[in-house]
Amino acid sequence: MSSPTRTFEPESIPTPRGPGGSAALGKNVTVKGQIFAREDLTIDGEVEGTVECHEHRLTIGPNARVQASLKAREIIIQGSIQGNVDATDKIDIKKEAKLVGDIKTSRIVIEDGAYFKGSIDISKATARPAAAGGATTPAPAAAAQPVPAPAAAGTPTR
Repeated sequence: MSSPTRTFEPESIPTPRGPGGSAALGKNVTVKGQIFAREDLTIDGEVEGTVECHEHRLTIGPNARVQASLKAREIIIQGSIQGNVDATDKIDIKKEAKLVGDIKTSRIVIEDGAYFKGSIDISKATARPAAAGGATTPAPAAAAQPVPAPAAAGTPTR
């Protein structure tokens, strides 16, 4: 059972060491309905419905045939998808992939040879405003320094 997943997902070895682990749906598995995952998920079978793993990676394997809307932090596509795809961080469409649907993400990679039909909406990552919040702390200190400098320099020059 683990042999087919090793052939296309080298990340399956390191992930069990982490707290989240990973789950897989094999190529002979068919799911109709909603899938909510709180860990990394690999789909290599057939899925119809919705798939959500908001803070984790979703991998669509080379044998996968998915008719669903997908939401995840990062989505790697190797198989066939018909539906909208929403990734908060990154979407990676491999050369053997086929995607018909709209994409919403902050970063995207489409390899040469991949098939894509739809629209792309690039939005800023949610992690970047947190970094900007940390940058606001040094900014007031920098603003405080120029205030005395122009007052002292303003008198001799004017």
